[in-house]
Amino acid sequence: MERSGRLEILAGTAGVATLGAVAIGAAARSLTRRQPTTPDPNSIEDFGLIYSDHASIVVADDGVPLAVREVGPADAPLTVVFVHGFCLRMSTWHFQRRDLEKRWGTDVRMVFFDHRGHGESGQASAGSCTITQMAADLEAVLRTIVPSGPVVLVGHSMGGMAVMALASRRPELFGTRVLGVGLVASAAHGIAEVGLGRGLQNPLVDAFRTSVRRAPRAVEAGRGLTRMLMAPVLTAGSFGSTFHSPAVSEFVESVIQRTRIDTVVNFLRALEEHDETSGLAVLSGIPTLVACGYEDKVTPLPNSVELHNRLGSRCELIGVPDCGHMVMLENPDVITDAVESLVERAWQS
Repeated sequence: MERSGRLEILAGTAGVATLGAVAIGAAARSLTRRQPTTPDPNSIEDFGLIYSDHASIVVADDGVPLAVREVGPADAPLTVVFVHGFCLRMSTWHFQRRDLEKRWGTDVRMVFFDHRGHGESGQASAGSCTITQMAADLEAVLRTIVPSGPVVLVGHSMGGMAVMALASRRPELFGTRVLGVGLVASAAHGIAEVGLGRGLQNPLVDAFRTSVRRAPRAVEAGRGLTRMLMAPVLTAGSFGSTFHSPAVSEFVESVIQRTRIDTVVNFLRALEEHDETSGLAVLSGIPTLVACGYEDKVTPLPNSVELHNRLGSRCELIGVPDCGHMVMLENPDVITDAVESLVERAWQS
C-alpha cells in the first residue's frame, strides 16, 4: 500500500476516534440527565417479537436477499408496509407492530423488511448503497409480497427517503396501488446541512470512508472498537432530553452496534447527497402523514414542516414534544394513532 493510502487510513481512524470521543461525552451527559426516577415500563418488553412472525426472503433486482416479516392474512383488504431507517432494522417498529395487530386484527396486513446491509438482509456492495437502490428494493418487496391490492407505505428517516424516491421512480403506483404515505422523522433533502447531519461533511468522515473501502479487513478486524466509537455518534441524537426508558435506549444502541460498519459508511454518502424533492408532487395527490419529534437532531422539525408545506392540504403534520429522532419508540402511542388515522384516510379516499 502506498504511504498516502496508509495516511488516509490513519486519518480515518483518528477521525472516528475524535468524533467518538465527542459523542461519548455527549452521551454520558445525556445519560446523566436521563436517570429514571420511576420503574421503566419497557423493562420486560420483548423487542424481538417481530421475529416470531411469518418470515420470507425477497431477492432484490441485483440478487441481494431482503429479509421480510408479515403480520396478518395475505388476503387482507389492505397492506401497510413499514420501512425502517439508517443503521436500524425492522424491529424498531416494535410498538406499532404490537399495538396495530390488536387494533386491526385480520383487516390489515403489516409487512416489514430489513434494508440491504441491515438486520437479517444480505450484504450489499458499496455502489448499491443508495437511496435509489433502496427504492428499487422497496418496489421488489411490493412486487413479491404485495402483488395486488391497496397499500399504505410508512417510512422512518432513511426509509421515508426510500418511499419518496419510489414516488419519483414509479409515480404511476401512487394513487392507484399506493393510497397513502407516512413519513416519520424524515427529510426530502438537506440532511447534511442541519443538526447532527453537518458532521457528515467532516473530512475526517471522508477519510474513514476511504479506510473502509481500501482496507476493509483492517477495519473489520477492529470492528469492536469502531462500533464503540461510531455508536455514540449515531445514538447521540436519537432521543429527546427527557426520555426515561433505559430498555428502549439499550435496544436502539444494540441495533446500531449490530449494523455492519461497511453498511454505515457506505450509506453515509447517500445521506449526504440525497434529494427526493421530485417525488413530493406525486405524493401530494394522496393522503400523507408527516411526523417529527420537536427535539430531533438528525432530521430537525423544520425539515418536517417543509415536507408538510410541499405536500399540501392532504397532509397531516404531527409534532411530538420532548421526542428526538426515534419518536416511534419514544412516544409510540402518538405515532401508532397517526398511522391508524392515515390508513383510515387512505382507505376512504
